[in-house]
This record gives sequence, structure tokens and C-alpha cells, in this order.
Amino acid sequence: MNIVKNIPNAVTSMNLLCGLMGVICTFGGDFRTAFIFMMAAALCDFCDGLTARLLKAHSELGKELDSLADMVSFGVLPSLMTYKLMTAVSGNSLLAFTPLLIGVFSALRLAKFNIDERQSDNFIGLATPACAMICGSFAYYVTNDTSSVLHGWASSKFFIPAASVVLSLLLVSEIPMFSMKFKKKAKPGTPIHRQRVSFLGVVFVSTIMTVLLGLNWSFIVLLSFVAYIIMNIGIALLFKQK
Repeated sequence: MNIVKNIPNAVTSMNLLCGLMGVICTFGGDFRTAFIFMMAAALCDFCDGLTARLLKAHSELGKELDSLADMVSFGVLPSLMTYKLMTAVSGNSLLAFTPLLIGVFSALRLAKFNIDERQSDNFIGLATPACAMICGSFAYYVTNDTSSVLHGWASSKFFIPAASVVLSLLLVSEIPMFSMKFKKKAKPGTPIHRQRVSFLGVVFVSTIMTVLLGLNWSFIVLLSFVAYIIMNIGIALLFKQK
């Protein structure tokens, strides 16, 4: 019985291991493998909560371990990938350290999440995995296609620092953002159901665009999560006006 109860913690540990492997790959300049490890960590992050709910194996240990694993996989890893990307495409400078803010604000985000009772079903602010997916996919895409428009943007000394500041602020913002973790089934017609269906539609369109334009597959992830942010900001502004 104890073995069964520890399955969610084992899955969370795999999240942490994937994050550590991603960090090693990042230091070696292998952004592709680092991004793959990041996505594997995200899959483990999704599955640990799912298995905990199915096995009714929630624990304080699991909660703390989950935050620590997320800090490495979705805080340290994306900030290092973005930092290494900037030094690779635009050289060393003081601005190159700006992406490390993502790691700092990810820690603040995770700490807030653990004590914020408003975020039981949905999020307040950008979730760390979503932020990490943007950073990881951008780093891999830019280094994979050096002739792309995004590579030109990344080569600027100001684009990556500016994007890092924006993502850092979104992590600790008060903007409501819908969760893709299915803690309970959303009934058709409800706002959360419509939002999830809309996001799946965005992923589908992003996939079609990527295939038709012959782009690297990481563009699907990048475009989908950028659209996710835009969708949530738009919804927040719409409800604020009402």
C-alpha cells in the first residue's frame, strides 16, 4: 500500500530528474535535448497530480516536492536556456543576465501558489510550466533556424531582456489564467470548457501553420503558449470592461 501511495512522488522525482538533465544539456549547448527534457518534465508534472487524485495519495511531502521539482524544471532550466541563448546569439553583456529574473520570479510564483487558496482550479498569473515552454521552444527554434525572423529578433541586445521582464511580471501578475490540468471535468458550455476547447483549437491551427510553412516542430509549442497568454489577457480585459 505504501508503494502505491508513493507513486505520485516517484513521478514528481522524474520531473526533477528531467529538469536536472535539461540543465546539463543547456550547459553543453544542446538546446534540442534540453527542450525535450523540459517537455518530459511537463508531462511528469501533469501526471503526478493525476496519479495523486486517482490513488487518493495527496500528501504535504508530495506538495513540497512538486514545488521543488517545478523550480528546477520550469524556473532554473528556462532561465538558463534563455541566458545561454542570449550569450550565444548576441554576446556577453550585463543585459545577458536579465533572463535569470525568470528563475527568481518563478520561485516567487511557486511560493505564492502554495499559499493562495484562489488557485485551486485555475491560475492567477502565468503558470511556470507555460512560461518555461515559451522559453524552451524559443531557444530551440532560434538555434535550429539561424535564418528565421525570430533569430534576428533574438540577436538584438534588447529583445530577450525585454521578453524576460514581461514573462517575469506575468508570473506574479493578478491576471486570471485557465488551467489545463483536469482536476474535475468541465461541463460543456461553461467558461472553462470553452477556454480549453479554444486552446486546443489554437494548438491545431499552430500545427497546421507549422506543417504548411515547413517550420521546426518547436514553433507549435511557442505559438500555442504565446496565444494562450494573449487569450487570457484578452478575456481578463473583456471581463474587466463588463
